Amino acid sequence: MAAEISYVTTEEQLEQALAIRHHVFVIEQQVPAEIEIDQYDVISPDVHHVLLSTDGQAVATGRLIYYSKDTAKMQRIAVLESHRSFGYGRVLLLAMEERARELGLSYSILDAQCQAQKFYEKLGYEVISEEPFYDADILHVRMRKSL
Repeated sequence: MAAEISYVTTEEQLEQALAIRHHVFVIEQQVPAEIEIDQYDVISPDVHHVLLSTDGQAVATGRLIYYSKDTAKMQRIAVLESHRSFGYGRVLLLAMEERARELGLSYSILDAQCQAQKFYEKLGYEVISEEPFYDADILHVRMRKSL
């Protein structure tokens, strides 16, 4: 299945991204809705939302924010359950990393759910946190990669 990457520039695209995240984080993972949405869920030059679509349907999303002058923070990476294990998460993250390079950034960090740690390691991320930590009652590790 072919995947198409879009950078979110319209409210309609942002709504599609938020709907995917709601399904994955709020419904599947029981993250409280009031903490899933935050100040970065806007269209802004300081936030880069990405959508991955296949057959005209948005099925995965993520966002990139500036963590420091040379580092992007990848966040809210979500793939609809019906589209997992087809490689869309990998395609999405690689597109997000390419966007970070286009923005002149040298590193990527992310807070990975522990159950997804091996996925990120396969893509070159290394754990940099001393020990796992909770975010939204889910164990995470901080990971970093040179771009």
